[in-house]
Amino acid sequence: MTENAKKKLFIKTWGCQMNVYDSSRMADILRPLGYSSVDGPEDADMIILNTCHIREKATDKVFSEIGRLKKHKDEKEAKGGKMIMAVAGCVAQAEGDFILQRAPVIDMIFGPQTYHELPEMVLKANGNERVVNTDFPVISKFDHMPTEQNQGAAAFLSIQEGCDKFCTFCVVPYTRGAEYSRSPESIIEEAHKLADNGAKEITLLGQNVNAYHGEAKDGKIWGLARLIEEMAKIDAVKQIRYTTSHPRDMDDDLIRAHGDIKKLMPFLHLPVQSGSDKILKAMNRKHTADRYRDIVADLRKVRPDLVFSSDFIVGFPGETDQDHEDTMQLIRDVVFASAYSFKYSARPGTPAANMTNLVREDVKSARLTELQELIAAQYLDFNKSCVGTTTQVLFERKGRRDGQLQGRTPFYQAINVQANERLIGEIVDVIVTEATANALVGEVKTSESILKSA
Repeated sequence: MTENAKKKLFIKTWGCQMNVYDSSRMADILRPLGYSSVDGPEDADMIILNTCHIREKATDKVFSEIGRLKKHKDEKEAKGGKMIMAVAGCVAQAEGDFILQRAPVIDMIFGPQTYHELPEMVLKANGNERVVNTDFPVISKFDHMPTEQNQGAAAFLSIQEGCDKFCTFCVVPYTRGAEYSRSPESIIEEAHKLADNGAKEITLLGQNVNAYHGEAKDGKIWGLARLIEEMAKIDAVKQIRYTTSHPRDMDDDLIRAHGDIKKLMPFLHLPVQSGSDKILKAMNRKHTADRYRDIVADLRKVRPDLVFSSDFIVGFPGETDQDHEDTMQLIRDVVFASAYSFKYSARPGTPAANMTNLVREDVKSARLTELQELIAAQYLDFNKSCVGTTTQVLFERKGRRDGQLQGRTPFYQAINVQANERLIGEIVDVIVTEATANALVGEVKTSESILKSA
């Protein structure tokens, strides 16, 4: 197929890293059909909105985006062309029929379990048939994915999907389905392909990634620790991460892996949501604040330099000033390098949406500000503690300034360095020279022998 014959594909992605991964795989699936990814919606032949249902007013944001993009479809079709517009992801899964009724401009609606069926859906849409596909197929979508992937030096690999935890505030069990784990062999095979395409770091993805329980060909069940151990044997893979984890699934084997496997990076995102046992019970988290503290302590025993990130919801129904203070105390006790924090907002269809004793918006806002200020102070302190140290940095892309590269430290800090573009995709020793609340600044460390030979 010639370059001119290729069709243009624009995907807009909201939400978690799993959605980013899904968008990448959709592009992989559509590539053999002639679709080439572009950076903007203008004159696209297909637009996919890959949605997230977690945040407040998620559906309203989708409809707002549809309204903005409709003009591109109208302009293209006024010239005799055709543009397929699709809504994918968790909003599509939860509210597909509603979208179909309210947005006649949309040609395809499909949930996160069905995008391996994209070729068939596109064929129907090209035949002017509106497609709605929000089933939970018996077969795994992962069994029908193309194997070719090229994500660059820092790649993502989905190993587990869905959730059986049923936290009262969360829609994931309803939009992503029950927990499903891929086979270890398929994951390791994909990891080798990513490494062959230049990946030096692989982040393992799952809604509850440490609930991974993949069945191997010999019938044995692998946990996440065993999978990471096997992946670490791939020479070209130098760094391994995983997200998002749940405290209930942080077992002894995985804790030991953080001490034993040097390729496993010293940064862990471990959501807690609240420091109040009363609120944790209302959330159906099935762990206490002290159990979370114990897990953190056990992990730091085996890996003293391990830093933590977390998720917090403030203003959950029934949260008192004391409950909020319990959360603040947990943050002081653990000390976090970063966190995602949000005011509680009801998700339709979840048990919490029917709860009473709601917290006033102004109270939620004040509590969120207090929490975020504490986290920001902890993160700045951590960044400042790194000044003068030498750290390894995986350079991922060009920076905003001429001659600048951007990368990540093992602790997942963003860092900007003046460096040659040829270092993109490489892991390089960098001296940290400055620290801000959001990022580090550094200089490439050069040896005397390199300097003499230059």
